[in-house]
Amino acid sequence: MKLAEALILRADLQKELMSLKNRINQNLLVQEGEKPSENPYTLYDEILLKVSELEGLILKINKTNSNYITSNNESISDLIVKRDMLGKKISTLKEIAEEATVKVNRYSQTEIKIFSAMKVDQLQREINKYSKEYRELDTKLQGLNWTIDLME
Repeated sequence: MKLAEALILRADLQKELMSLKNRINQNLLVQEGEKPSENPYTLYDEILLKVSELEGLILKINKTNSNYITSNNESISDLIVKRDMLGKKISTLKEIAEEATVKVNRYSQTEIKIFSAMKVDQLQREINKYSKEYRELDTKLQGLNWTIDLME
């Protein structure tokens, strides 16, 4: 199995767990004399099986991400951290740029003028630079995911 397939399976398992949790919640309480539409104990057993399956899969994914070394002598885990930190920089800079562009209305000429302490155009150039790096790194990771075999 390729790493990309394992990542898709992980997402599917997580969705299945959420669905099972919702189904069990819908069948926990019933009126006296009524029966639940699904047996909560059966659903609970399914949850335990799915969690166990997910645990094994995540262990294999993490092992693969940690042990596979790219041609640049970086692990997949290293690249994921770099991508995530680029995302953090982008979101932080976007928030700063948004706050820096808020206009403060003056109601008379005697009120004090408010100016941004940071240059918004410079922030936007940095956002664009980091966004490009993020896209390139994410594309590289996506490509690697389809070429790397999942480690047992």
